[in-house]
This record gives sequence, structure tokens and C-alpha cells, in this order.
Amino acid sequence: MLKLFLIMRNYLFILLTSISILTRAADVEVTTYGAKGDGLTVNTTAIQKSIDACAASGGGKVIFPAGHFMSATVVLKSNVTLYLSDGCTLTGVKGAANYPYQQVSIPFYGENWAKQALIFAHKAENIGIEGPGTIDGQGASFEINTIKKPDRYMNRPYLIWFVACKKVSVKQVHLRNSAFWMQHYLGCEDVVIDGISIWNHSNKNNDMIDIDGCKNVRITNVNGDSDDDGLTLKSTSKLISENIVISNCVFSSHCNGLKFGTESTGGFRNVTISNIVIKPSAQLTTIYGKPAGNSGISLEMVDGGIMENISISNVVIDGPQVPLFIRLGNRARKHTDNAADPGIGVARNIHISNVTATGADITGSSVIGLENAIIENVSLSNISISSSGGAKADAMFRKLETLADHYPEATMFGPLPAYGLYVKHVKGIRLNDIRLSFTGDDERPAIALENTSDFELRGLNMASTANTNTAVYLKNVANGFVTANTVYTPAKYFIWKEGAVGNVSVSNNQHPKIKSVSNQTTKK
Repeated sequence: MLKLFLIMRNYLFILLTSISILTRAADVEVTTYGAKGDGLTVNTTAIQKSIDACAASGGGKVIFPAGHFMSATVVLKSNVTLYLSDGCTLTGVKGAANYPYQQVSIPFYGENWAKQALIFAHKAENIGIEGPGTIDGQGASFEINTIKKPDRYMNRPYLIWFVACKKVSVKQVHLRNSAFWMQHYLGCEDVVIDGISIWNHSNKNNDMIDIDGCKNVRITNVNGDSDDDGLTLKSTSKLISENIVISNCVFSSHCNGLKFGTESTGGFRNVTISNIVIKPSAQLTTIYGKPAGNSGISLEMVDGGIMENISISNVVIDGPQVPLFIRLGNRARKHTDNAADPGIGVARNIHISNVTATGADITGSSVIGLENAIIENVSLSNISISSSGGAKADAMFRKLETLADHYPEATMFGPLPAYGLYVKHVKGIRLNDIRLSFTGDDERPAIALENTSDFELRGLNMASTANTNTAVYLKNVANGFVTANTVYTPAKYFIWKEGAVGNVSVSNNQHPKIKSVSNQTTKK
């Protein structure tokens, strides 16, 4: 009898467990609630009923079969994944009135005007969008209301807007033509974006991906092309974007292929980026920027916050005007109207390696802080940059405006005093194994350091011309090593020193005017 009881109890346990599993995985097809994939019917109510029913039964997938489904705003609920089958297109209907304003729990810069989305979720958990189908926002149909900021951002919905959500998954799907940013993840945790493709060239502010104050994020295998910024890390609230891995992606942007900022209220911490290709856009007409892009990598801190522990490696940059731009400024924009004015931010522990950049223009790359806000601990290694050249020798002496409170842009200072890399207001920078060249003559130095200390220039290979004053320009620097560098072409001097230059060791460099390793030709 006891044996029979135990057997029956086990069977009952298995039965109840099976029922529980079935309850938790109640997939729903949108046609069950009347959705029609005819490209004409507006299915908002049917799709929302499908989501609600799936959530109420414990969660699962809301399945879109092949077809063309029209919809306005739908709200995703916990434990629900939208699955778009092969041959399915979910299209947002035209008209801003079809996208109600949403209220969220995180105060952020933009809360007064960025309130709409085709797919919205707030404080939901275990949610996703998956499948080989397509989501199209018909972004070109939404008008810009006014040229005045910030009103011009209103009434243009995101395609995807997830706020304060946990365990988010967006995989495989094709995203097209948003009226605003393609996707905005604000204050989310445990986010996985994998294998998606993006095309966003239909309206102003057409960013590709915006990760904003999120933590524990993995972005992999993305192929994206956007008019505005590409893969963008933001911090429009007090929340820090942190613990982020980005790898194996191909980005194209008319603006910045890979960007931190401009909003940096909380900041960015513990970010690793690897195996990235940044190439010219397939869209030749532009709304913003340039067809090949404004910059490859831009790290911008101008609204307070902290940027630290950033590692970027194995990147190919083909085409953008400026391969690399690191900026610590002081625009000091408040993230909400009643917030305190932000202090000057912090930028430190930034390491970039194994980068090949071609097609850059005359501007030059840069690492620029402020006199009262020094960038700290930067290393650039195994980097090759080829630019167009075109500047004359006197550009070396050009005095740059501070522009501390300006919007940060890689081209904001114009052609820099160096064609390769200009460094100012930095403490602790190491440049190792870097190759700098140009396709047309450029008479500026390859490297210029100003108001910089604790530096190392090692293993640099630098092109120059007979009219180039110097390969390396040092102005008001201290505590540095310049060693094992090569200049095969005939700059007039190897190093030009200006202002206070103290405790700088120069040795073992190769230059046509250097007769021996103990006689490093310089100009003071």
C-alpha cells in the first residue's frame, strides 16, 4: 500500500509539474485574437489582447505568422516574447496621435519630449523580440514640428523603448525606419542584443542603438546602418551605463560609428568592445553628417559623470573623417529641470588597441581634456592611421579655442596641430607601436603633445615631408619617454620643444638627421 501511495504521489507531482510548465509557456498567435496580416487592418487591439492573454497565462511567445501587420503602440508585458516569423512585417501606422505618451519612473534628459514608441515596456521582466521577421516604423512619414530644440523631437516615436526592464532579449529581427532613435534601452538590466540588422535612414535623430544607464549588457553580431549615431552608450539620467560587452559587429553611420555620449550624467564604466568593423554607409544621401561618417570612435564626457575602465580592441575603421576622438569637456547640461548643475566629469583608464583606420580626412585624431579636468591613464597601442593630409607647416602653431561648453564633435576644433594624434591636458598616456601616414602631403607633425605629463612614445612609425618642421611636437610637457621611434622621411627636426619641457628622455630613435642613438636632433 505504501509503495502504491508513493507511485501515485510521484505521478501526481509529474502531472502538476507538466501543467505548470504548460501554463508558463502558453504561446499565442496574434490571429487568434483577430489580427490580419493584410497590410491594411490596424491590429493594435488584437496584438495587445494577444500580449495580455499570454502574460496572464504565465508567459510565452506572441507569434506573428507570415504577413503584413499594421499597428500603433503596443505594451509588452513580463514573460512575453514577440516572435516575428519569416515573411512577417510589423509596420507602425502613420500619425503621431496613434502613439500615446508614456510615463516612466526614471527622470532623464528627454522626459518632456521623448514619450512615444511602437513597442513599449516599463518595469517588465523576461521580455523579448525575436525571429527573422521585420519591424518597420515608417519613420519618414513623421514631421518635425519645429526647428527649435527640444520641441523638434516631439511626436516622433522610437521603434522600441524599454525602460527599467530586466532580462531583455532582442535577437535576429530586422529593424527598419524609425521616426526617432531606433531603440532606446533606459535603466534596464541584463540585456542581450544578438544577430539583429538595422537600417535607419528615414528621419532626423536616426540613431541605431542607444544603451542608456543600463547594466549587464551584451551586444553581439549586429549589422547596422544609420544616418545619426551608430552604437551609442548614453547616460541621460543618474544611472551609469556599466558592465557592457560589445563584439563581432559591423556598423555604418553618417555621424559616429561607435559613441559614448553626448549625455554623460551618470557616466560609463566597465565596458569592453572588440572585433568591430566601422565602414561607410550604403546610403549616400545624408540628413546629418557625411556619407562615410564623422568619426569612427568618439568617447565624450561633457555633462559630468565618470568614464572609466574602457577597453576597445580589434577595430577596423574605413572612411570616417576622424578615426578617434576622446573629449572631456564641461557643457554641464542638467538631465532634468530641477536637477543640480553637474560638476566636471572624470575620464580615466581608457585602453584602445589593434586598430586599423583608413580614409580619414585632414582633421586628425585627438585626446583632449581641460586644464582643470585632466584625462588620466590612456593607452593606445598597435594602431595604424592613414589620413588624406593637406595641411601646411604653420598649422602646427595653431592655437585651439578651449570650447569647454560646446557640443562635442570630432571635427569641432578644425584641423589639429598634428595630422596623426593631438594630445592635450592628459596625465599618463602611452602610445606604443603606432603607424601614422597620409595619402597626400601633410606638413604638420605626426604627434603633438601639449600640457601633458607622464607620457611614453615608443615604437612609432611616422611619415613627414621636407617642409615638415618636426615629427614630434612637445609643448609644456613633463616626465616622458620618447624611444625607439622611426621617421624615415625628411622632417626638419625629430622633436620640437616649446614652453616648459622637463624630465623628458629621448633615446634610440631613427631619423635622417640623427647621427647616433645618443644624439637625438631636436628643436627648442
